[in-house]
Amino acid sequence: MQESNSEKNKFIHFLISKTFIVNLGIAIAVFIVLFLLLFKFLDIFTKHGQELIVPDFSGMTIPEVDSAGYFEQFDLFVIDSLFDDNNTKGTIVMQDPLPDSKVKKGRNIYVTIVATMPETVSMPDLKDLTLRQAVNILESHKLKAGKLIYEPSFDKNAILEQMFRGDTVFPGDTLQKGSIIDLVIGSGEKMYKIPIPFLIGKTREEAIYDLNIASFNLGSEFYMDSIMDATARVFMQEPMWDTEIPHFPGDSIHLWYKSDSLFDFEPYLQTFLPDSLRSDSLVTDTVFAF
Repeated sequence: MQESNSEKNKFIHFLISKTFIVNLGIAIAVFIVLFLLLFKFLDIFTKHGQELIVPDFSGMTIPEVDSAGYFEQFDLFVIDSLFDDNNTKGTIVMQDPLPDSKVKKGRNIYVTIVATMPETVSMPDLKDLTLRQAVNILESHKLKAGKLIYEPSFDKNAILEQMFRGDTVFPGDTLQKGSIIDLVIGSGEKMYKIPIPFLIGKTREEAIYDLNIASFNLGSEFYMDSIMDATARVFMQEPMWDTEIPHFPGDSIHLWYKSDSLFDFEPYLQTFLPDSLRSDSLVTDTVFAF
């Protein structure tokens, strides 16, 4: 019992001894220093307070981003590519994080670029279809109807052959998206005259579609504002829709365009209506709905 009490007294004396207090102080000081050093290291490693604003990389190529010095601040990774006829091949169209985001230096930036290789599609089988069916199927396959070539055949208005750049193109052949396909069409036992569609006010795309469906070819095109404006609409056509001269499948229709942003087509379209209908806006909207 006396030995136990003696050991406790020795332990208590040790705890309050100068040696223990000094060693404890040194241990606490070392711990505090290590903690401060660790905190500082984490601060430096995470670049606390050193945020960068993410630039807008849209329209830039990867080499352009590199030459501008952005690779010293960020790491760019191309994660996807898409086909886009409206943008230059190889340029960035999407990014993550978005422009103006605040990030740390060295942050990964994931981008999507415009594919450098053209998109391809498979050629459908148009043989024996009607012209209207063939045109619609070509559009659904991202292809375009080109020249309509009529040849005598008992299969009136049926597709006899499909051609690409002067050669026969077969179903399943791989073509670039937007390729123009010429169609050889049966004219029947004899040529027959057909009505010319009214194209005034139509966009170029709408006018070409109507011409194809009506069995006409697109002739010469003229831009009266001297520019190929995306808002251009048909201002004049030759021959006119009400001509008395007979026209036949495969004939060409010439088109003149004006910019919809520079010319008011609505009152102009009214001039082509019968006098009794020009003041009837409801009838006008019905007849010329685009």
